[in-house]
Amino acid sequence: MPGSGSRDALPDAAARRAGLLHLSIVYIVWGSTYLAIRIAVRPEGGFPPFALGSLRMLLAGGVLLGWAAIRGTRVALSRRDAVTLAAAGLLMLPLGNGLVNWAERRADSGYAALLVGSLPIWTAVIESALDRRRPTLRLALSLAIGFGGLVLLVAPGLVKAGAADAGAIVALLVAPITWALGSVLQTRRPVSVGPVVSAGYLHLFGAAGFLVLFLALGEALPHPSAAAWGAFAYLVLAGSVGAFTSFVRVLRLLPTSVVMTYAYVNPVIAVVLGAIFLRERVTWIDAAGMALVLLGVWGVLGERFGRGRAL
Repeated sequence: MPGSGSRDALPDAAARRAGLLHLSIVYIVWGSTYLAIRIAVRPEGGFPPFALGSLRMLLAGGVLLGWAAIRGTRVALSRRDAVTLAAAGLLMLPLGNGLVNWAERRADSGYAALLVGSLPIWTAVIESALDRRRPTLRLALSLAIGFGGLVLLVAPGLVKAGAADAGAIVALLVAPITWALGSVLQTRRPVSVGPVVSAGYLHLFGAAGFLVLFLALGEALPHPSAAAWGAFAYLVLAGSVGAFTSFVRVLRLLPTSVVMTYAYVNPVIAVVLGAIFLRERVTWIDAAGMALVLLGVWGVLGERFGRGRAL
């Protein structure tokens, strides 16, 4: 497990390969969850957003910790680990994912993809502030290129969509900041338990935060449709139990700026999946956007791994 402090230390080759494998899972699975969230929180036959989060996190956390206990893995937390995971879980889940859930009832998913896509930029800003140094020019340019590609990808949908609710836009601006803070906290204060146990507790602490918001806002009890239940099951099993555990693992294996490139790649994956399974047409604007995103990600990888040497 990496030590606390700056993430400048380069991982060895085995850790890098394992990290990139888990990052690819995050790329692909989380790229498909925007649509699942949209289906799960639809006003007609969907879950209230914070009810969705509370149920999803409680079930996923129980599955992860139960699995760890069955395998004989230590699940007891020290006080320090509990504080770290509670703070990270609250920042990332009810204040990060929860705000996205709430906003997607009011804003088109394109707004969500675009504004949450600022995550790598916020992560670089937070890490630079903590380290008291500026990002390198190559990293800054790579992040800008990737964000430009994201703009191209979602721009056609935003032009066709109606105006987003102002509150939803604010929520989607705040969500990536809190998620970045929770992610950086985990890299700066590594815990002594394994990734599966960490993910389980992050979900349970997140479920508690979601429950408080559910009660405070007086959300109605859910009466979900079959489609909403299907989306819920996918979010729990694929999005939380599978991909979130990979996300926790990759935070321990790769630099944070590399991990956060998933926010750029997820919309690309969504476009590719739509073309494959729904036969959606990919325009030249889509292709240009995907090319810029991949160029930006390549730049981040090259800057963080070997300072310009080929991967």
